[in-house]
Amino acid sequence: MATMGSRAKVASAQTARAAAAIKNRALLTLAGLLRQNVAPLQAANQRDLERAAAAGLAGPLLDRLKLGTRDIATVAAGCEQLAAMPDVIGEIIGMKQQPSGIRVGQMRVPIGVFGMIYESRPNVTIEAASLAIKSGNACILRGGSEAIESNKALAALVHQALLEAGLPAEAVQLVPTTDRAAVGLLITMPQYVDVIIPRGGKGLIERISRDAKVPVIKHLDGNCHVYVDDPCDLTMAVAVADNAKTSKYSPCNASEGLLVARGIAAAFLPEIGAIYAAKGVEMRCDAEALALLSAVPGAVVQPASEQDWYEEYLAPVISIKVVAGVDEAITHINQYSSHHTDAILTRDHMHAQQFLREVDSASVMVNASTRFADGFEFGLGAEIGISTDKFHARGPVGIEGLTSLKYVVLGNGEVRR
Repeated sequence: MATMGSRAKVASAQTARAAAAIKNRALLTLAGLLRQNVAPLQAANQRDLERAAAAGLAGPLLDRLKLGTRDIATVAAGCEQLAAMPDVIGEIIGMKQQPSGIRVGQMRVPIGVFGMIYESRPNVTIEAASLAIKSGNACILRGGSEAIESNKALAALVHQALLEAGLPAEAVQLVPTTDRAAVGLLITMPQYVDVIIPRGGKGLIERISRDAKVPVIKHLDGNCHVYVDDPCDLTMAVAVADNAKTSKYSPCNASEGLLVARGIAAAFLPEIGAIYAAKGVEMRCDAEALALLSAVPGAVVQPASEQDWYEEYLAPVISIKVVAGVDEAITHINQYSSHHTDAILTRDHMHAQQFLREVDSASVMVNASTRFADGFEFGLGAEIGISTDKFHARGPVGIEGLTSLKYVVLGNGEVRR
């Protein structure tokens, strides 16, 4: 780990001064290599899937481990999107003339070296690598042991793309061992690593946050909510509430809680309840929602416990509560959510503005599915993760989240008097 750290430090100096055209060439080369190697990548991924299934890995984690054709196409497109974006490194902002004659502004610069620790999803290897390249950083990646074959195959393509573009292969390094001791060392090397980004289950992130000796960009869980307001477009609300929960159960941006205004509940809940019932989604409800949903054919409903309001299920389960209106919805979300992503579905402009101002979450949405809380969907090209911290980076962390600002002063011989 010390060797990897020292190599990353050297590589970070080279990537920090690399021209935008060189970084973009690496990204476009990587996109091409990904598309050309779908079969070998999926063969490596299949070995991981078979081993994980034999070890009894849970369904949602197996789902995250899959590297489908669409997943490969998405990360390749992310590389191309990043290449097409302006290079922010070296950008100077806020330059102002001072009474002394000096001009003071801030320059955007790479952080240096970041360590990434993640579970299951092999596509994170490409997202992290591509963002490291574009932002002029170096990175050390430690994926989950269940995805080791997939990650090695992906990292090999990254190294090929870096070398073809004239960048050091050590700018992106994959920890080759599944030994957990490597994680303990990676998070306690401030002489080499400038920031750690954990991406995985709550247990992993709590451990990293507790034991790290370098700064951590993190979110612990994704207890996201959809609030259906009165008034709303009922057809749209049903479609969005369905998508937010059932398009995929395992991501952190899937909705885990559904809040419904009392004035619309009798019309809305039976419709969404029928859809959830058909898809096998269990509904854990307060008394009012339970009364309205119990008559839905095939619905699996039960009373919600206090813990259900806090829960990130990552499964076909959702908590449902009827609230008086937007004020109670905001209070509930700010108390129980993980401050990741929350959405309001409404036709009332004032309610929408109030929700945007007062909900204390990293991403707040109006009339859109929480599933859009993603770096690629936000136009960031890719994301290194989603931060629910309030310092430095919040929400999907893209290029700017992997940079820092330093003050620059331009003078003409001024001296302080």
